[in-house]
Amino acid sequence: MRRPPRTAWQSLSRPGHLLSAWPWRAAAYLLSGAVTGAVLLVGLVSALAAGLALAVVLVGLPLLLLTALAGLPVARWERWRLRLVDRAPAADSHRPPLVSGLRPWLLTRLRERVTWRELGHAVLLATVLWPLDALAVTAALGCPLAVVATPSLLAWGGGEAKVLKLWTITGWPAASGVALLGLLLLALGGYALGVAAGARAALARLLLGDGPTDQVVELTRSRARLVAAFEAERRRIERDLHDGAQQRLVALTMTLGLARLDAPPDGPLAAQLAKAHEEAGLVLAELRELIHGIHPRVLADYGLPAAVGDAADRSAVPVDVRLSLPGRLPPSVETAAYFAVCEALANVGKHSGAARAEVTGGHGDGRLVLEVSDDGVGGAEPGSGSGLTGLADRVSVLDGRLTLSSPRGGPTLLRVEIPCEPTAHSG
Repeated sequence: MRRPPRTAWQSLSRPGHLLSAWPWRAAAYLLSGAVTGAVLLVGLVSALAAGLALAVVLVGLPLLLLTALAGLPVARWERWRLRLVDRAPAADSHRPPLVSGLRPWLLTRLRERVTWRELGHAVLLATVLWPLDALAVTAALGCPLAVVATPSLLAWGGGEAKVLKLWTITGWPAASGVALLGLLLLALGGYALGVAAGARAALARLLLGDGPTDQVVELTRSRARLVAAFEAERRRIERDLHDGAQQRLVALTMTLGLARLDAPPDGPLAAQLAKAHEEAGLVLAELRELIHGIHPRVLADYGLPAAVGDAADRSAVPVDVRLSLPGRLPPSVETAAYFAVCEALANVGKHSGAARAEVTGGHGDGRLVLEVSDDGVGGAEPGSGSGLTGLADRVSVLDGRLTLSSPRGGPTLLRVEIPCEPTAHSG
């Protein structure tokens, strides 16, 4: 069975295009674009004029800054309007700031390229695109409807009708023929609206940084494959160390212990064996810590809730854990979430001065959400050696996000969101 069209452009090749809702959806998209552009032109001109007039006394600078950010709400509105001619959602390319607050939000937005692309889109919409939208609707819909209405105009005009202010019709046969011509023009206009709306939507997606190309899609897929391969390699290394080197060290430690029992207690050999036994024990302890840091066995065997509970038990600050999941998650998601919690708890123990911390989370709406909070002094900064920047990078590889709220005086809240679905993976 043939799938229904997803876009106005796809509908053009279907036989039922004119009888579908797509021509009217295209007309609504173009008409709303014309209205939006006209209103935006008035707003931008007014804001720029006021900002430049007041800039000499520094009062207008915030107004000019707001004008630079005018593309943000326009882009949000444009992404919503795109659903009229394209059922696929238009993704928002903005990233949330790592630290909450107005100043970090402004700095993040002003540093993003997509913000300036959105401003360029807003300026183009206010100066060039909206007249073209209005012209397309008028030419493809308004003019044919005016021609179709010729018989009505003839009746109202007392036997005379002016068609588009160009031709004068005085008889009913001529009026009927013109009306039939208008129906033909209206049918052609239905296709013209689809073409114009499709072109406008493609341009909007290009300017707003949406609509990934095949290369970008393949890059995303290759990134996912690399993440999966990296996690598999981590697990292999952990398994080899756990089942290979660690077991041999355990055997060596036991052998040295037995040798100490057989050696004369007061001889130099006993002292050397004791020293070797202690060193082997230290190496074994360090190896276990290394294995745990690479990929903890409890995470592989029992999943994220058990691993987070284990990390909470080893924390220097008492931690309450309330984590409920419907099942196992993809290994890469579990690993990223686990190390985010571990890093957050390590920061709580080292820097927060907190008396208690809490880890909460769950899975809903297709994403894993974790929150680590504490009652400490706050003031955590991403770039102050806390490791939060690296965690944000690790989470962003999985299309997730990490946000931090840590005002002076506390409390501190670290939030991790990673899109994923439960899996049957069992380690």
